Amino acid sequence: MVMTEAEVLDLLQNVGAFRAGHFVFVSGLHADTYVNKNAMYPYTREMSRLCRSIAEGFVGKDVGAVVGPATGAIILSQWVAYHLSELEGREVYSTYADKDGNDGFIIKRGYDEIVKGKNVLLVEDLVTTGNSLRKCVEAARGVGANVVGAVAVCNRGGVTKEAVGNPPEFVSLLTVHLEQWPESECDFCKRGIPVNVDVGHGKDFLARKGS
Repeated sequence: MVMTEAEVLDLLQNVGAFRAGHFVFVSGLHADTYVNKNAMYPYTREMSRLCRSIAEGFVGKDVGAVVGPATGAIILSQWVAYHLSELEGREVYSTYADKDGNDGFIIKRGYDEIVKGKNVLLVEDLVTTGNSLRKCVEAARGVGANVVGAVAVCNRGGVTKEAVGNPPEFVSLLTVHLEQWPESECDFCKRGIPVNVDVGHGKDFLARKGS
């Protein structure tokens, strides 16, 4: 059964993927909540459950291969392809897109031949702008794949289907709206509450501040 948003949120909270505190994003904006996508990957049963929910949403759509951008979404690709194979009683391949060194993605390692001519599903853990997922969609189309859909576990930035390359279907298991603000308006900074340096870009922020 496809998971509800409440069930997805509960799962991510249970594995520590949602953190409260004082955080700095790569954009330089500050926030009181952080989605730590890497926290979910060590939990195999939870990952399997999330990915089965993704797979169930694409049963009957003749998906031949699943592609995830390196690195974290490689795990998503593996689990989603596994569950699609189990649900449909046929082989659905798991592949991934490498970073190309120029802020883009490329499908290589022979995976380009695997996805060529097949219906392909793209999977991603977290989208904020949709830029990485869009580049993977373009990479898949560039090697002759027919992109039938794209899925994000968590949509943090109100990302639209158009922002990820306009696949026929774009699905998010969970949509969250996180408030964020510039340093000059950050109440945590004004109150002297330290930024978190374990996740996010707190270390870079402190280095710039000379702390």
